[in-house]
Amino acid sequence: MRSHSLRSRLILIILAPLLLISLVAGAWQFRTTTLRAESIFDRGLLSAALAISRDIAVSDGDALSPATRRLINDTSGGELFYHVFAPDGVFVTGYSTPPILPKAAPLRQTEPYYFNARYQGQDVRVLRFQDGTTVSGIAGIFNITVWQNADVRSSFVREVVSRSFAVIALLILSVALVVWFGVGLGLRPLLDLEKAIAKRSPTELEPIRRPVPIEARGLVDTLNRLLDRISRRISSKDEFISNAAHQLRNPVAGVLALAEAVHNAPNAQASKQRSAELVQAARETSILTNQLLSFERAGGKELDQSGEPLDLKALVEQVVYSFRQQNADTKIEISLGLPEADVRIQGDAVMLQEAILNILTNSVVHGGSRVSKISLDLSCARGQAVLSIRDDGVGIPAKDHVEAVSRFGQTRGGPGSGLGLPIAARVMKNHGGALRIEDVSSGTMIVLTFPIEGD
Repeated sequence: MRSHSLRSRLILIILAPLLLISLVAGAWQFRTTTLRAESIFDRGLLSAALAISRDIAVSDGDALSPATRRLINDTSGGELFYHVFAPDGVFVTGYSTPPILPKAAPLRQTEPYYFNARYQGQDVRVLRFQDGTTVSGIAGIFNITVWQNADVRSSFVREVVSRSFAVIALLILSVALVVWFGVGLGLRPLLDLEKAIAKRSPTELEPIRRPVPIEARGLVDTLNRLLDRISRRISSKDEFISNAAHQLRNPVAGVLALAEAVHNAPNAQASKQRSAELVQAARETSILTNQLLSFERAGGKELDQSGEPLDLKALVEQVVYSFRQQNADTKIEISLGLPEADVRIQGDAVMLQEAILNILTNSVVHGGSRVSKISLDLSCARGQAVLSIRDDGVGIPAKDHVEAVSRFGQTRGGPGSGLGLPIAARVMKNHGGALRIEDVSSGTMIVLTFPIEGD
C-alpha cells in the first residue's frame, strides 16, 4: 500500500481547500472585471459621442476640437471610430460606413443604444447616439455612431485578471512554504517520540515520559499501557518458565532413575515391577505437563466476545458426567442443582470445562478420606450466574485461601501439582468472572461467578 508522509497529508489538507477558494475567487474576479470593463468602455464611447456632437454643432461639421481628437485616438487604451449623418441622411463627418445596426434596434433611440457587431472582419462594440442639433442651417436629429475594437476591452480584462491570479498564486505559494516549515516544526515532538519508542526493547519497556502535544497524549498513554501489559506478560512468562522447570525437574529425574532401574533390573520380575513404577511416574509427569500448559493457556489473550454464547447449565451437566466417568470406582455422591431456564454466557467451553473439572478433582485429591459428597448448585442473581461447588472434606482454612489459588501453592502436602485452583482462577478472570473460596463450617465451598450474556 502506498503511504504518504504526515507532512504531505497536512499540506494537502490545508492547500486543497485554499486552492478551491482561490479558483472561486478568480472566477468571481474575472466576472466582476468583465462587467466593470464593459461599464468603463461604454462610458468612454458615450463621452466620445457627446464630444463629437458638441464639436460638429460648433464647427458646422467641419472639424473636431484637439481635445476630442485626443479622446478618439486613445480612449481607454484603444482608438475610436465614428460616423455622423444628418436628418436627411447626408454624411457629415467621420468614417463613411459605420457598422450595420441590428434589425431589432429601435428607429427612435431616446437613450444611447449599445450593441456588438462585426466590422471589417473584427468584433467591435458600437454606440448609436441620436442628438438634436443644428449644423449648417440644418436642424433635426443627428445620428452619431461610435465604435471600438472589442479586443481592447478583452486585453484590459486579461491584464487585470492576470495580475489578480498572480497575487493569488503568490499567496498560495507563500502559505505552502509557511505550512511546510510550520508543520515540520510542529511534528518535531512526534519525531522525538519516535526516537523514544525506538529505544524500547524486550528488556527495556519503561513507560514513555517525554512531553508531547495534547493531541498525541492519548497515543502515548495507550502505548504506555501496551508496554506495561507486555512487560507484565514477559515477567509472567519468565516466572512460569522458571517455576515449570523447577516443578518438572524432580519428576523428570524420577522417570530417568526408574528407566535406569528397569534397564539394570536383575531379573524379569524386578524389571516388570519397576516398569509399572516407571509408567506411573511417566503418567504423573504427563499430568503435570498438561496442567502447566493449561495454566499458561488460561492466562492467554483476552476472550473473543464475538462467538456464539454457551449454555452454562448444559456445560455443568457435561462436566459432571465426565467426572463421574473418570471416578466410577469411588463412592462419592454428586448432587446437581440447576435452574429450569438456560443460562447463557460468553466463553471458551473447553477452558471452562477444565476449570470446573479441576475443582472437582481437587475435592477428591485434597479433601481427604472423609470426602463422600460433592454438590454443585447453579443460580442467577443480579446479572450474574453463580456456580457453587461444595464438598464435605477436610476444608481449607481461611488463612490459606490466598495460597490455595497461588501458582504451585498447596496448603497441605500430598499429591497434585498445586495448579488445579490457580488454573480455575485464571480461567474465571479471563472470562470476566471470579473465583472465591467461602468460609464454611465444614468442608470446602468454592464459588464461581460469570457475567450473563446480554446483561
